[in-house]
Amino acid sequence: MLLMSPILTPLFSVLGIMLLGSLTQRLRVLPSDTDQVLNQYVYYIAFPAIMLFALAQTPIEEILQWGFIAGYSIAMLLTYLLVAVLSLLTNKNRSDIAAVRALNTTFGNTAFIGIPLLSMMFPGQQSAFAAAAIASLLSVVVFAIVLVTLELYQGGKKQSPLLTIAQSLLQNPIVIGSGIGVLLSALQIQMFDAISMMVKQIGMSSSPCALFAIGMVLAKARATNQHQHTNKINQLMELSWINLCKLIIQPFLAYILLSAFSIKGDYLIMGVILASLPTAASVYLLAQRYQVKAQISAMAIVLGTLFSILTLPIIETLLKAH
Repeated sequence: MLLMSPILTPLFSVLGIMLLGSLTQRLRVLPSDTDQVLNQYVYYIAFPAIMLFALAQTPIEEILQWGFIAGYSIAMLLTYLLVAVLSLLTNKNRSDIAAVRALNTTFGNTAFIGIPLLSMMFPGQQSAFAAAAIASLLSVVVFAIVLVTLELYQGGKKQSPLLTIAQSLLQNPIVIGSGIGVLLSALQIQMFDAISMMVKQIGMSSSPCALFAIGMVLAKARATNQHQHTNKINQLMELSWINLCKLIIQPFLAYILLSAFSIKGDYLIMGVILASLPTAASVYLLAQRYQVKAQISAMAIVLGTLFSILTLPIIETLLKAH
């Protein structure tokens, strides 16, 4: 029964922390820029730490799951291209709008929701961290591509797009932390116990801090959107389209492609669950920064997170039934 689905316990836990963040923001218990401080802490320190620790503790053969990487990547790519092409047909020559819409449908919250969710669904399994880390790294690549697309459209970048993407990835703290973790795993280097414990403790703070900050960001976005007026029918159609692609089409493609690459068992479930997660709050922050579909992005995150209460248990039940 869906009401007894094991995924609901960690999902409600995750949503509960986000709700607490939203209530804190609405009641103005903390300074208004607390979400920004928490996001910076998680992005630059805590999340790179958990990626480093998780990957360093995972055997290199589990990290280099080429079938998992290929299946998940192609599912993201196909979803991205589908949405981008359809967007360009409706908004010709607006590559910025197409990029943001496509990012909304591919950039799931694999880091800040995926890691705590999988760690609770698969307790004690290091592979849960590895799967979420791989999905997060792939999402970072897509994010970098969209960032460059927006910069090029608005005339902000004069150098080669490929060079800009490379620089963006090499300077990304999540990529740096993950790279160190993979290197330690490949060389079978064990960190000193004190350092390992420190990195782990810092990393474990990433999930609650990130989820709390997401709740605050969504409360701010909702307050801002209440003062904006758009065509409700067009808005509803766009939000439905985005969430259909993110919550249904991408996980369906992930299931087909991961299966095609002979991924089975827990890794198949993890991959599809990660593909089924709602859009990450980072998409709203990027859209707001460049003033491209910021309101739609915020609402897509809110609605997608709520819809995932229904879609994730259904997807998990179907996966375990087959």
